[in-house]
Amino acid sequence: MEDMDIQALQKQVRKAKRIASERAAELHDLVEERLPAAYEEIPEIAKACYEACYEWAQVNGQLQELEALQASDS
Repeated sequence: MEDMDIQALQKQVRKAKRIASERAAELHDLVEERLPAAYEEIPEIAKACYEACYEWAQVNGQLQELEALQASDS
């Protein structure tokens, strides 16, 4: 694979990590500032956080595989 592929995947990983961090911050804010009154928001915010972290893990795994493949080709 080309360096452009790795660079594009690195960009996706950074974006996915940023989004996951934002969702985690939303969950943290809910716990720290709005519970127990806003308990009904837990499932929605937790699901969004989980999905964002899952997306990051998928893209990051692809990047690691690609980097390992490139390293073995060298």
